[in-house]
Amino acid sequence: MKNCFKKLNFAGLLILTIVLIVSCNNEESPEIIETGKTETFEVAQLQASDESELISEEIINIGEDVYTTDEILATSKGSYISDYLPECVTITTVVTSTSKEKTIDFGEGCELPNGNFLSGIIKLSYLKDMEMAMKTLSFSLENFTFNGVSVEGNATVQRMRSNENGNPQSDAVANFTGEWPDGGTASFTGNRTREWIEGFGSGFWGDNVFLISGKGTYTGKFDNVFVKETISPLRRELSCRFLVSGILEISRNDTTVSLDFGDGSCDSKGILTYPNGETEEILLRRFKN
Repeated sequence: MKNCFKKLNFAGLLILTIVLIVSCNNEESPEIIETGKTETFEVAQLQASDESELISEEIINIGEDVYTTDEILATSKGSYISDYLPECVTITTVVTSTSKEKTIDFGEGCELPNGNFLSGIIKLSYLKDMEMAMKTLSFSLENFTFNGVSVEGNATVQRMRSNENGNPQSDAVANFTGEWPDGGTASFTGNRTREWIEGFGSGFWGDNVFLISGKGTYTGKFDNVFVKETISPLRRELSCRFLVSGILEISRNDTTVSLDFGDGSCDSKGILTYPNGETEEILLRRFKN
């Protein structure tokens, strides 16, 4: 291990130079981006914030997949099976006079088709009447982990069977906190709208495509806070673990950068644009290298 030194320069009436001493190695030292010498963005923090959003997104996606199966079976009067959740997942249903409560149990560990490894329980509840055009889905977690991250929290989703484009749409309010294996913690709270634009009802998870928009707040290690807002809808294709297009604005204190997820290609690349107009290509890991 070697001691690495990085300087953060702040310009103003009083110029302060702060030397941060960080223990790191040459291969894993975080990339620091200076934005007009008023604020800094650390790529590792942006990567971690993206992973936190993925956790929230995947939890809600799983619940909606389970609900959709129930909805299609009830309203189409035909058979339907989704192949997104593998056989290692156990789903139990308790029906009351007005509601359905589902327990989605990943046991000691279960790998999804996209490679994410989950354990524990997602609890999902909603009204029993499946003919309703709008439905509220409630989510909670029990001893839940996502790729080794212990996750707590809840979400509420207002689900519309058919929006103005004829597609299912959900508006979610989510609040999740995670603890990574190294002891680091992070939280993500936000509102997001997700339109299911391709693959609805096909039963094959790999052709599902969503457009996502919204605004959220990520709080990471050392209370680093980022506010993230969609400028151009984010395209999520379940066959790819990365977002393939769309633009986010990311603000920290008084500095705002934009992150462009690309032209539709399934890759880990994103383009950051800084306040001074300069651009930089970064890599988003989403748990896997």
